[in-house]
Parts: sequence; structure tokens; C-alpha cells
Amino acid sequence: MALSPEAMAFIQAPDTVDFVTRATDAFFAYVQRSNEVVIGQFLSGRYVLGYIKQENFHHLEEALGTAFVSSVSVVLGLLDRPALEAAGISQVQSQPYLNLKGRGVLIGFLDTGIDYTQSVFRYEDGSSRIQSIYDQTVDGPPPEGFLLGREYSNAEINAALASQDPYAIVPQRDEDGHGTFLASVAAGRQTEDFSGAAPDAEIIAVKLKKARPFYRERYCVPADQEHAYESSAVMVGVEYILHKARQLGRPVVICIGLGTNAGGHDGVSVFEEYLGGASLQAGVCLCAAAGNEAEARHHTGGVLLPGEEPGTVDLKVGENAGDVYMAVWNTVADRLSVSVRSPSGELVGRVPAKPGIGPAADVKLVLEAARVQIEYHFPVEGSGGQLTVIRILGATPGVWTIQLHGDILLNGRYQVWLPMTGFVSPTVEFLAATPDYTVTSPASAVGVICCGAYDSNNKSLYAKSSRGPAWDGRILPDLTAPGVGVGGVYPYGPGLMSGTSAAAAVLAGTCALLLQWGVREGNEPAMGTYQIRAYLIRGCLRRPDMEYPNNQWGYGAIQLMQTFHLMREL
Repeated sequence: MALSPEAMAFIQAPDTVDFVTRATDAFFAYVQRSNEVVIGQFLSGRYVLGYIKQENFHHLEEALGTAFVSSVSVVLGLLDRPALEAAGISQVQSQPYLNLKGRGVLIGFLDTGIDYTQSVFRYEDGSSRIQSIYDQTVDGPPPEGFLLGREYSNAEINAALASQDPYAIVPQRDEDGHGTFLASVAAGRQTEDFSGAAPDAEIIAVKLKKARPFYRERYCVPADQEHAYESSAVMVGVEYILHKARQLGRPVVICIGLGTNAGGHDGVSVFEEYLGGASLQAGVCLCAAAGNEAEARHHTGGVLLPGEEPGTVDLKVGENAGDVYMAVWNTVADRLSVSVRSPSGELVGRVPAKPGIGPAADVKLVLEAARVQIEYHFPVEGSGGQLTVIRILGATPGVWTIQLHGDILLNGRYQVWLPMTGFVSPTVEFLAATPDYTVTSPASAVGVICCGAYDSNNKSLYAKSSRGPAWDGRILPDLTAPGVGVGGVYPYGPGLMSGTSAAAAVLAGTCALLLQWGVREGNEPAMGTYQIRAYLIRGCLRRPDMEYPNNQWGYGAIQLMQTFHLMREL
């Protein structure tokens, strides 16, 4: 895909904003009459990646209505900072009649990049097991059909590995190590003292582009948070992985070790809907980490009743907390309005709930050096519900009280989320926080396998592992995988990681073994996410003293060998 030099300069300008929306007649009509949007590319034939100047972004919101909020990018971050035996993977690898190690299967990663020089990503002859790297952070030439970034082929990676100075040929690096670690856990080559879950699988790595300033400001991302990525970049990365898998004629597992508390947690945003659609394809399996938010005190919720006092949400703010972003979601049957009281008692009175492109209120407090912004968005496309955004800019320490008023009440339920860990000051928390409804997006997408984490040493749930249900009532996570003290490889050498993205990497390798058995070996040629999810759920280990499914463990802990034993009994 080629655009004119002028169009390329437009989309790369620092004051340009990208977005992904559904390919509707209303959108194309706006593009034609406004001349403000550059269309980048289509994703799965149903969605459009577009670009517009930040100063004109409100024109787009005006033209497409308040429902457009579900198309605006959200900002995601990384979900983490002897597993294979516990998950039944080692047994399957060594079982002579199965001997599954991921041969002929691809595993795609959307993350911080990959250290392609590590021995675990090379065959014994020194050649690379990485089929390609798509670096979104640098200038092209981009992959065929894509606009931005640089693609490095397997041949280029091998040429780099054979040279004295690999980075002169393939300069892509993983400065953080998160992407390298997850790839090693899922697909690291087997050595005397290490093996990934699918050691014979090959790898596609996407190094994600950092979020633009517009979105960092929109979601109050702290200045010191280096790992903030837009959902549009993730969608483009998934599209690339699917494109390469089709080119190579291989089944593929896609591992997403990122998450966000933005969005309705109900699977109906454009981001989640796109991933759900990808999960329906034969030979494709999507896995996502549930998140590590159960103990973060970043969620609360409740029920408003007609004729009673307004609902109250108390927010504790510590010193030097900076800017705070809060999202209140309620169902299609209700309409809420809010008021805000500062720690000193200054009141931002009840702001009428009127949807619009800008803040319904933007109030600079008199007695405190803080500003309060309130926005209403309804009906939100998909769910039809209401999103209320509250920003406290320069939040002063103390307890802030948000009052929720029921303008129209039939259901009364509401949920409130702060940004996830690392995207809000650690001194900010809800006083009446709850650990439920803490699964992050896109793990809440319908169709994606949502993976929690447990400790394989003592068989206990990882305390931080996010809990369900989804906002629409679905039980989440689907299952859990080992995610405490998981061994892997960083750019600097061996190390450990705990968290749900490590668990998702174990799960991704497990899914690659099933794709080898099903698609490559012809036992179930149309196998995809839904079939794999069902097979793994049936084989999960479950404690006799617990009811399943539940919102901590899902259907239990994966045990791949038991999955195959149950297949044999069919």
C-alpha cells in the first residue's frame, strides 16, 4: 500500500491522531465532505485505520456522534514485571506417540520487541527461528499492505546473525525485555536446562509503536510511564501476524501480554470486536493475559436505587499524585450524572448528563490547585450504555468524593475503574475497592482465551491475578496457567517473571502444541480458538472443594496431558 509523500508526512506528524473505526457509510461520507482524514488501511475488511489532525478530532466526534467513543484508541501497558510440568506440557512433549513441540506452527507476539540474537531463538546450526520482525517504531520499508514501520525478514535476520555486527543489518532491539521473555517462555528452543512450551514453533514478533501524546493526555498517562501503546497499534500488529501466517500457510497463536482498564470490559468496543472476529478464523488462536489488578484497588461498583441517596465513590489520593483519570460505566437502561467534592470540601455541583464532544464541565477549584473535568458519552456504540469520564488534573492529596445521581434508573448497576497499575500514581485508590470485574481489556473480548495465573509450587491462585466477571456477566478468566516464578530469557540472560502475561505465554505455547496436533497433523484441520478453549477447559485440573467455573480460576488450571487423556476416552 502506497500513499503520496504528502499523505505520509501528514500521518507521521506529531500533531496527527490515529483511530480505528467501523467502515460505515457515515464515516466515508464525512471523509469525502471534510477532506480532514487520511485513510491508512483496512483491517479485516470491516475496520478502517484513519488519521486526522488533533485540532480537528472534535469534528470527527461531531460527525459520527457520541457512539464514536468506542472507536477511539485506548492505551495499553505491559501486564508483568517449573511451569511446563505443572501444565502437563513436558509430558506431552516427551510422550512418544504425541511428541508435540509446535512443529509447523507460528506464535506471534505484540510487545516490546525481541532480542533475536538469543540462542533460544536459533536452531542448532545458528539460523533464526524467527520468521519476521515488524518494528512499528522506525521508518520503512513497511510490510506489503502496511503504511508504517519496518519489516525484517528471516533472510535479513540470518544475515545479521552471520555478521560481526548484527545490529548494523537488523537494528531492532528489545530495550525492556518483556517481549523477549514471553517469546522464550512460549517458544524458546530446548536445551539441557531450558525449554519453551513449544520449542519447535517459529516466531513472528511485532515491536509496538508508543502511544501518541494526544492519547497519553486523554488518559492521564504519567510522564514516567514508558510502555504505553495504542489499541490501534495492537490491531495493526495482529493484522500483520495474520497476514504473515496466511503467506506462509501456517496455523498461528497470537499472545497478548498487554492490557488496559479503559473501555467497558464487555467485549463490544471496536478493539475487542476486532480481536473476537480474528479468533473465529480456522488455524488461529488468540490468548490474552487477564491482568494483575485484583489487589490494586482500582475498581469499585454498586447499585443505585430510585428515591434513595446518590451513590458515593470515595477516592484516596496521596502526595504528588499528578493527574487522575476515572471511568464510570452504567447500563443502557439508566442515565447518571455526577458531582465531585474535593478534600477541602469544595464542590463541583451536579453536572447535567448531556453527551458532547468536549467536557460537560471544566472547573478550576478556588481553594486547591486542581481542575475537574467531567465528560458524558451515551449511548455508547455496542452496549448502548453510558460512559462518564472524570479527570482530576493536579489532584491534591486527601479523599475525593464522587456522587452518582440517578437521572433515569431501571437497572441501577454501575462500575468504576481507575487506570491499571503503572498508569496512575500508586498512591491513588478507591476506599471501597473490590477485586471483582478487574480483568483487563482485551482479555475481556468475546472469543479470546482469557488466562489468569497461579503458583505451580503451592497450587494457590496468584494473588494479583485479575478476577471476573466481565461487565456483561460472562465468567472470566477462562482458565489459569502457571504464572509465578516462571523461568525465561531476557536480553541480559536467564531470569524469572510473575504475572498473567507469563501465564499467557505458557498458554500460547500450549495452544501451539494443540494446533500442531489438530491442523498440521490433520486430526482437526479447522481447529481454532474456540475448539482449543473447549479442549483445554475439559482437561483443566479442578479442586474438589471449589465450584467451577468461578471468577478466580475460571474452569481450573490447564493440564494438557489430561486434555489428551480425555480425548482418548471419547
